[in-house]
Amino acid sequence: MESIGNGWLWAIFGVVVLGMLAVDLWVAGGGREHKVSVREAGIWTLVWVGLSLAFAGFLWFYLDGQAGREVANARTLEFLTGYLIEKALAVDNVFVWMLVFGFFGVAPSLQKRVLTYGVLGAILMRAGMVFGGAWLISQFGWVLYVFGAFLVFTGVHMLVAGEKETDLSTNPLVGWLRRHLPLTPDFHGERFVVWVEQGGRMVRRATPLLLALILVEISDVVFAVDSIPAIFAVTLDPFIVLTSNIFAILGLRSMYFLLAGSADRFPLLKYGLALVLVFIGVKMLIAPWFHVPIGVSLLIVAGLLGGSLVLPGLVRRFVPGRDSSEG
Repeated sequence: MESIGNGWLWAIFGVVVLGMLAVDLWVAGGGREHKVSVREAGIWTLVWVGLSLAFAGFLWFYLDGQAGREVANARTLEFLTGYLIEKALAVDNVFVWMLVFGFFGVAPSLQKRVLTYGVLGAILMRAGMVFGGAWLISQFGWVLYVFGAFLVFTGVHMLVAGEKETDLSTNPLVGWLRRHLPLTPDFHGERFVVWVEQGGRMVRRATPLLLALILVEISDVVFAVDSIPAIFAVTLDPFIVLTSNIFAILGLRSMYFLLAGSADRFPLLKYGLALVLVFIGVKMLIAPWFHVPIGVSLLIVAGLLGGSLVLPGLVRRFVPGRDSSEG
């Protein structure tokens, strides 16, 4: 499968990602126990978005000099479209994290540590899934149509399910983990495993924080099943797929803390995400007969997401006595 990624580009990307992770862990305090304020989350969200746009700019200038203006424009637009799609679909992941933390009663000061490991795990899993997906497509071209049909099905299911509440107390996976994972009844700060005295001897026990981390990692895998095929609808270049994916994930934790206190202000966001999945799936299915230009795809995705974010506020402002969450 043809890719713009050469040794130099992969090396630069690797250095940038490692540098960003180092900043996140030691400068932004990724490993320290403290409650993240909305202001702090907003600042770091802007930092991650700015770095992603800076990488897009670097990619354009590099390709413009090496491969020409047409290739530079096309690949940079693919990167930005993939980044926007991944960032948008990650919002659903954020909602699941809120549910997990609320169910286990994870204090805000402990959530950052869980999400630090969650993001690191997501990066490793996404890398494996991207290269695995690229190999499948190179060997079996019809897999793209399977991806497209799956995205349409998932999007329609999200539209039908709407805002249906999820009850983790009846979730089979949570029940199985609780039965098979020896747990302490209480949290022990940021520790995932502790030694406790039982029957006159010391034994190791997991804390509820470890159970929350396991569910966060599982949610990363589940949502990657949607997002990875979605980006392959934009481009088949593994370098563009992986870089846009990773840059979107790196800012996911800050976005969580930014949205955690205001998720109820965007009641239509899930519907917007569902329509994005349906659009991308249909785009993949009709590709042999009709090609949707990348620029058009970017505008449609941005329009669906922007509409789902702005419409509730417009309804609250211009429709007297009407709550946008009603009807």
